[in-house]
Amino acid sequence: GNVKSSSCCMFWSLSHISLVSLQDRMPQTPPFAAMFDSRGYTRNLYQSKEDKCGGLYYHDNNLLSGSLEALIQHLVPSVDYYPDRTYIFTFLLSSRLFMHPYELMAKVCYLCIEQQRLSEPGLDKNQIQKIAPKILQLLTEWTETFPYDFRDERMMRNLKELVQRIASGDETYRKNVQQLHQNLIRKLTTVSQYEEVLAKINATSTDCLTVLKTKPQSIQRDIITVCNDPYALAEQLTHIELERLNYIGPEEFIQAFVQKDPLENDKSCYGDQKKTSNLEAYVEWFNRLSYLVATEICMPVKKKHRARVIEYFIDVARECFNIGNFNSLMAIISGMNMSPVSRLKKTWAKVKTAKFDVLEHQMDPSGNFYNYRTALRGAAQRSSTAHSNRERIVIPFFSLLIKDIYFLNESCANRLPNGHVNFEKFCELAKQVSEFMTWKQVECPFERDRKILQYLLTVPVFSEDALYLASYESESPENQVEKNRWKTLR
Repeated sequence: GNVKSSSCCMFWSLSHISLVSLQDRMPQTPPFAAMFDSRGYTRNLYQSKEDKCGGLYYHDNNLLSGSLEALIQHLVPSVDYYPDRTYIFTFLLSSRLFMHPYELMAKVCYLCIEQQRLSEPGLDKNQIQKIAPKILQLLTEWTETFPYDFRDERMMRNLKELVQRIASGDETYRKNVQQLHQNLIRKLTTVSQYEEVLAKINATSTDCLTVLKTKPQSIQRDIITVCNDPYALAEQLTHIELERLNYIGPEEFIQAFVQKDPLENDKSCYGDQKKTSNLEAYVEWFNRLSYLVATEICMPVKKKHRARVIEYFIDVARECFNIGNFNSLMAIISGMNMSPVSRLKKTWAKVKTAKFDVLEHQMDPSGNFYNYRTALRGAAQRSSTAHSNRERIVIPFFSLLIKDIYFLNESCANRLPNGHVNFEKFCELAKQVSEFMTWKQVECPFERDRKILQYLLTVPVFSEDALYLASYESESPENQVEKNRWKTLR
């Protein structure tokens, strides 16, 4: 399931002759983060002909808005024009708020075929050679960056129709078309396998909850017997984080917000089925880790054992911070802050909490998570100049990232009063998502440890009630509210 270098390099070896003549005119493809300059939208160098087309509005060379039709037209390459790479990413990302990807694909195919007269029987080979590499590059960028769009049969049909027209004209392109198709099928197969594995993991871990409710004590080995080194645990957590991040498609961020708005006559496309399963699986992982931490702390019968587990997790969290794995760090802290854990005063009295205080300060929500955002910027900075995958790791606190994108989406309208699409807004959205795209492509530098991974992903965790029960058994209820709760739980 590797969507790494391939998405940064969208050009495959066309025959050398056509490549050389094209190379100087075709836009080069920088890595994701480099696509956006400080203003968020890179200057579109290829706009001379489009400017007069009407329907697109620029200011200081930045595209601010346009009619949906004009924006679609702007996506379609011609013999002497290829859309800017930032534009492609931004429009493919945001267009799904206005139409289904398969509808966009159908329009793009139609425009390619009509405008380049690809439907004419006696098609000039010369004409094909001029336009084919550009259409292929556009399709490559689409299949590389938004492969999940092609899980839809209708997308696949349109894709096949267009590439067949190109391939029929020249042997050179047949190979490229085949490669495009193989890469796409490989990605879709990998994601299906990943989803099957997730379903299996979820099945095994949820089966266990009911068992634990009835008999919360001493059912399982504890985490320290499985992995007594907090550094090793932080590394395995990072494995899980990076694998799950890697499967989230950029479009899932946008699709998570699409609601059916009865007043908008735009057919909202994902109201019926939100295609956000990988994003949801990642959020569920965060919750599982928080509950796992709380379970491990509440389970031991002896106070000194519980204190040892707390200190162990403080070390794990600290190492996560050093690695740049903020998501696991936040999950661990939130597990330790759950009330069944935080009420264990006699246990906490035995813990050296200075290190924990430092971590809590780092992840303090005040000032809109000011301290965390500063640390994240530092990690992103380190990542951008890194020489090793170890230094490249940036795993953001995910629910905050989603919240930021959500508020950005809510704070501006999708359309301007004149009916134009608010492209400036979508450039900002794309800028945030593209940074995430860079981070999710990092390969994990640590060795996998199957035993530890298996434990983290499948070991039974207590439900909230079971946590309270275990907590009251360890340190008896202090006030009437707790006593009543204990009574009902028993």
